[in-house]
Amino acid sequence: MQRGFAPLLRSFGVHTILLSGAFITIYPFLWMWKASIESSGEVFGAMKNAPSTFESVLSNYGQALFATPVLHFMLNGVLVTGGILFFQIITTVTCAYALAKFEFRGKRLLMAIVLFAITIPAQAPALPLYIGLAKLQLLDTYFAMMVPHLTSAFAIFLFRQFIRSFPDEILLAARLDGMTEIEIVARIVAPSMLPAIAAFSIFSVTFHWNDLYWPMIVIHSIDLAPPTLGILFFRSQEGGDSFGPLMACATIVTAPLILVFIAAQKKFVQGVTMSGVK
Repeated sequence: MQRGFAPLLRSFGVHTILLSGAFITIYPFLWMWKASIESSGEVFGAMKNAPSTFESVLSNYGQALFATPVLHFMLNGVLVTGGILFFQIITTVTCAYALAKFEFRGKRLLMAIVLFAITIPAQAPALPLYIGLAKLQLLDTYFAMMVPHLTSAFAIFLFRQFIRSFPDEILLAARLDGMTEIEIVARIVAPSMLPAIAAFSIFSVTFHWNDLYWPMIVIHSIDLAPPTLGILFFRSQEGGDSFGPLMACATIVTAPLILVFIAAQKKFVQGVTMSGVK
């Protein structure tokens, strides 16, 4: 009985820890959704005679959709995150292929630079980038939001780990058939690493969709504001008069990311797992 009880107790403890972590992660989103269907006074219990839930939903989501152009902000977010992801895939897959399958002088140094670049915070090069964009008169543009993220050291490392396990015999046969290295990458290597690309795409889109730091620095026009800046339009000087619409807008902005992750979770897990295979 004791031998049978110990695994059960251990399993119970592990599941308790996992469920606690899941609750801590999910609770802010549940609270955000609950606040989005309540009036601003009802959120903190300051209003006794609160309007009905249906009225609060219409009011909060109506203001979120029509008081400010939140759909236009989301379109800006799609353009920026999509453009960043496109250039990241183009640059990182080719770099990873070269580091994984070519032998050349300085290869180890370049790989060390890639690993070092992963440790550099995004805020470190912000000032020189801002000064350079200002001198080139490129501030307040889509390009200004995308330029710091046109490549990714993390993606190069992730894709390199995947490409290292790709059979050299297939690459040699392709070269014997007359294919160039670009054709090999585009027609053979890239299609085979779609799970790894999907995994990185989720990381990239989530990070840049939620990024507030850099857009707040380089964007001053409402027409170019991404979703994170759009949410700030519900802030008041007193710090919370439009709390219900603010949470409704946050829910609308967050929903696409949740749906994308649910749709691509199998590819995400498969890509993260396969990228570690040597």
